[in-house]
Amino acid sequence: MIKLVNLTKYYPSNLGNQYIFKNLNFEIPSGHNIGILGSNGAGKSTLFRLLAGSEYPNKGKVITDLSLSWPVALATGIHPQMTGRENTRFIGRVNGVADLAAYEKRVRAFAELGNKYDLPVRTYSSGMRPRLAFACSIAIDFDVYLIDEVTSVGDANFRRKAKEALLERSKLATVIMVSHEMDEIRQFCDSAIVLNKGELTFYNDLEQGITEYQAL
Repeated sequence: MIKLVNLTKYYPSNLGNQYIFKNLNFEIPSGHNIGILGSNGAGKSTLFRLLAGSEYPNKGKVITDLSLSWPVALATGIHPQMTGRENTRFIGRVNGVADLAAYEKRVRAFAELGNKYDLPVRTYSSGMRPRLAFACSIAIDFDVYLIDEVTSVGDANFRRKAKEALLERSKLATVIMVSHEMDEIRQFCDSAIVLNKGELTFYNDLEQGITEYQAL
C-alpha cells in the first residue's frame, strides 16, 4: 500500500510558490507494474523523490508499509568521496542487508567496474556512477523498485543486462517506472498513472493510459 495524503509540494520562486501538487489524495494500486506518464515538467521526478523519501512534502505525507528503492538509474545516494566498495557497504547497512560481504560481491560483479570499484566515485565517468547505483539497488530485495529512465544506464550491453535483471525482479516485486520510451513502458508495465496539472489518474489498461498521455 502506498498512499498520498493531503500531499502538497511547491518550490519558491520570484513569482511566488510554484505548486507541483496541492492537497493531493491518491492511493497507488497494488498488484500492478505501473508506468508514470506525463509531460516534461509535470512533476514525475518530484513524485519519485517524494515516494523514495529523498525529498519531503511541504504538507501532507506519503504512507506505505512497503520497502521502496531510491529512483534506480540515477546516481542517487552515491557519495563522490567514497569508493564504490565503501558506497556499497554504506547502502547495504542503511537498507538492512544482513550479509554485506555477499551483497558487495553481487554489486561488484553486476556493476562491471573492475579495479575502479576501489577508487573514489568522483573519479568515475558519467556512465559508471549510475551503473554502481543500479547494481546497489537491484541487489536488494525491495518490495517496490522506482525506475527512472533505465535505458540511460551505461552502454548497450549493460542496458540489456539491467533490463533482464529488472524483468526478473518484476516477477516478484512491483515496478513503478518513468520513461519517455513507450516501448520500454510496455515491456515492464501493465498499467499507467497519468500525471497532469497536479492530478494523478490510474488506468488499469496500459494502452488507454498511453493514449490519454499522448493526447495531452
